[in-house]
Amino acid sequence: KIFNKSLLPIYDKPMIYYALSVLMLADIKEILIITTKQDKDQFQRLLTDGSQWGINLEYKIQLSPDGLAQAFILAEDFLDGAPSAMILGDNIFFGHGFGEMLKDAGNIEDGARVFVYPVNDPERYGVLELDDSDEIKSIVEKPKTHVSDLAVTGLYFYDGNASLLASKLKPSSRGELEITDLNRLYLEMDKLSFCNLGRGFAWFDAGTPASLLDASNFVSTVERRQGLRIGVPEEIALDNAWIHRDDLRRLPNAQKKNDYAQYLARLIEKVL
Repeated sequence: KIFNKSLLPIYDKPMIYYALSVLMLADIKEILIITTKQDKDQFQRLLTDGSQWGINLEYKIQLSPDGLAQAFILAEDFLDGAPSAMILGDNIFFGHGFGEMLKDAGNIEDGARVFVYPVNDPERYGVLELDDSDEIKSIVEKPKTHVSDLAVTGLYFYDGNASLLASKLKPSSRGELEITDLNRLYLEMDKLSFCNLGRGFAWFDAGTPASLLDASNFVSTVERRQGLRIGVPEEIALDNAWIHRDDLRRLPNAQKKNDYAQYLARLIEKVL
């Protein structure tokens, strides 16, 4: 229920739509967008309160970049002890059956789950070290020697204790409350599980110009080849019956003269 942002436009659709769509696929309707003071108004103008998609969006300012785990402290009142999910705004996920994986993770009542993805440059990420039984042995941040190729992505599911545990964390050497340290607390309690997004999935951490270009090329290729859009909140809301055809027809995005509006028009025709 937490959504941590990164403002990175991609084509005619802001990148925030991709991460927002992941939460909607997980059947999450109450979402807190944590952003900077400078960007808050932009996001509110773009997304409003979310009612156009049948969801509720709230906004919270993070005054300084003091770590991802701080999101759970900022969101303590919003969460009110409920289980939650957090996704980073510059992450893009794509793969068949992803929605079912998300819903399964959302059923966790005791513990936490991270999503991992095999990469050929694990030294850039936090990675899972597994034992002989493929259980989590440790989480290693940016390993200098090879531990595994399973990078922890920017998608996390937690039980209702995340805010309490985050409040007990100490800042790291770079002065931040690290999400890896929060995950380690769950691991120490033997309450951390993982979902491996292996072959057939794509994950992009589009926080650099090179990775943003890779993500843009991938999305463009898939959408052009299949004729299907990736990360369309209107489509997910329609599939979830959070909105109906007539609601979709009245939305601002459906009234514009661009490729996105044409895609929504085809959706409307399909549900006639």
